[in-house]
Amino acid sequence: MAPLLPPDAVIAASLPAAQVAKLHQAAVDFEAMALGQLLQPMFATLDTAHGAFGGGAGEAAAQPMLVDALAKNIAAHGGLGLAGPVFSSMLRSQEAANQRAAGGRR
Repeated sequence: MAPLLPPDAVIAASLPAAQVAKLHQAAVDFEAMALGQLLQPMFATLDTAHGAFGGGAGEAAAQPMLVDALAKNIAAHGGLGLAGPVFSSMLRSQEAANQRAAGGRR
């Protein structure tokens, strides 16, 4: 299934669709990473020793994976809205770089 691209992607007519899709995925991945950094302190303060699973090394090892999975899921479903502006900025930068490269070849 092809990724659903935001309206800004239409502006990038000179970029190949595969490159636009990669830029969009990088923006979503960046938002997921930022969300993970925001969620990590929340999970670090949990008292897992008195929880249903009793804490322990296994739960401590799995917690970062849980935070990462939650952050990726939140980002994939709209997140904080950070991916859109990051994607737009990346598109503008790539377009400018391509124009500079095209101008230098003449």
